[in-house]
Amino acid sequence: MEYSYPFSIEWSKDEIIDVVSFFEGIEKAYEEGVSREDMMARYRKFKQVVPAISEEKAYFREFEEESGYASFPVIKELKASPAGPKIKMKK
Repeated sequence: MEYSYPFSIEWSKDEIIDVVSFFEGIEKAYEEGVSREDMMARYRKFKQVVPAISEEKAYFREFEEESGYASFPVIKELKASPAGPKIKMKK
């Protein structure tokens, strides 16, 4: 698939990398599954860059419009699942 990842031009290179890595984790959760620990680490870095819930929702919405992958269900599953299992979402 060809689409772009949402980001802000105000972010540093490292912050952009962290946000893109988070959205790649969302893709992975739908395509092949991702370990809970890996996804949690990606989400924590994402939240350091995007701490506001309103901003998070805007980036989630933008990513879903571009890619078709919904971020919120992955985060909900991430928070609800116990340590260890792989997170695998259905499209």
